Amino acid sequence: MSSVNKVTILGNLGADPDIRTMQNGKPVCNLSVATSESWKDRDGNKQERTEWHRVVIFSEGLCGVAEKYLRKGSKVYIEGKLQTRKWQADDGTDRYSTEIILQGFNSSLVMLGGKNSDAGGSSSAYRESAASYDQSPIDSNDFDDEIPF
Repeated sequence: MSSVNKVTILGNLGADPDIRTMQNGKPVCNLSVATSESWKDRDGNKQERTEWHRVVIFSEGLCGVAEKYLRKGSKVYIEGKLQTRKWQADDGTDRYSTEIILQGFNSSLVMLGGKNSDAGGSSSAYRESAASYDQSPIDSNDFDDEIPF
């Protein structure tokens, strides 16, 4: 049986995007995204819980969008995969970090709201797809009508 590793969150950035360059020269972007839920307890008091999520973007296109348009407080919708990595702290103990990874074709980043928008603001979606790798326009004559199967 196959499996699915997909994470979807809608939240706000806790800090500006952190863009760095890997040894191979490609950018990597780290985001800290907060999701919150609220409810009323038995006594009618409002309760709230905030979860913080680490998001790592390996796509050059999405890193560029994050660097150019996202700021602390920006509302974002993110789809990616969950990944846990093991690393060693300075004292030699093993540590683990669970992150949402945006890489490849199944990743998306949607910016909700605008610079001067209210609740009815616009949104912009950036989905990693084959089109982001081929900058030439798609011509309908490029497709072969004969299907080989």
